[in-house]
Amino acid sequence: MAGSTYGTIFKITTWGESHGKGLGVVVDGCPAGLPLDRSDIQNFLDRRKPGQHRYSTQRKEGDRVEILSGLFEGRTTGTPISMMVRNTDQRSEDYSKISSYYRPGHADYTYDEKYGFRDYRGGGRSSGRETIGRVAAGAIASKLLEELGITITTYARSIGPVTMETFDREEISNNELCMPDAQAAAKAQQYLEDCLAAHDSSGGCVECIVHGMPVGVGDPVFEKLDANLAKALMSIGAVKAVEIGDGISVAAATGLGNNDGFTIDEQGHIIKTSNHAGGILGGMSDGSDIILRASFKPTPSIYAPQKTVNQDHEPIDINIKGRHDPIIVPRAVVVVESMTALTLIDALMTGMSSRLSNLKTIWGKH
Repeated sequence: MAGSTYGTIFKITTWGESHGKGLGVVVDGCPAGLPLDRSDIQNFLDRRKPGQHRYSTQRKEGDRVEILSGLFEGRTTGTPISMMVRNTDQRSEDYSKISSYYRPGHADYTYDEKYGFRDYRGGGRSSGRETIGRVAAGAIASKLLEELGITITTYARSIGPVTMETFDREEISNNELCMPDAQAAAKAQQYLEDCLAAHDSSGGCVECIVHGMPVGVGDPVFEKLDANLAKALMSIGAVKAVEIGDGISVAAATGLGNNDGFTIDEQGHIIKTSNHAGGILGGMSDGSDIILRASFKPTPSIYAPQKTVNQDHEPIDINIKGRHDPIIVPRAVVVVESMTALTLIDALMTGMSSRLSNLKTIWGKH
């Protein structure tokens, strides 16, 4: 299977299946000298860990990370960093019946058509547990960004029909849904209770804000920063749409209303008077906050009866068993953050070659 490697200089390769012995990632291209220990990675993984509340799958996994290489005396060595999380609570028997039919909303059918064979236990590589490797690598990318003064804030913007109306950064970690609006979170919880009662699931939207990004990161043609961010987020299972800045609302805007003006701040720096573009112009960062959103479809595994067909092309009715998230969004917040961080640090590294002066700063004679 191709397509498990992401990045140009800061490169990751994820591996493993939902019901295999474990999952992990190899990170190549991390500079030497970054202070790093297991807790840096574990803090990120704990944010996506299953079984933490009523609105998450009840699969009980500790998701304890093992760092197998690339560290010495608390710092990165510049060599590949290999990390692993072992599966401990898989119940493969829950999935034995689905080997003969195709679940609505899942990749069962497309896997069979492409490969002629599939790991039906929990979806294999299409499972949400595949994101463990992304998040472990994203923790390293985020720490590198912090070294450069770049921070990322990510949260659930909406759950089903409930959208945040206020923003309180501290509230993001105070509720189970990672919403920055306590009242919206309460309304969303009630909505999810209704979904659970109906044996149904919900979609939602994750929003991400990047602060401190320098101007000029990204390229103006095929390696546009916004294009690469969109690819990164669309590679997350269940993401069906990505918006940057004003997103789809620009289709109803006018040039006069959508253009961001420029002015000079008190320190003499060029800044924008608004940020409809979401921090990216012409495929390159413009110094404003980068604002992006990922829309997630409802969890396809639901207990309500559904119609499908089996491998013998016979119509059947099914009730999907197993342990599944009634909503993906809260646990996906850190996945969106991780993919954003991975894309940004790789763009920063590749962008270092854009000027001769950059090369002279590092390699020129002194």
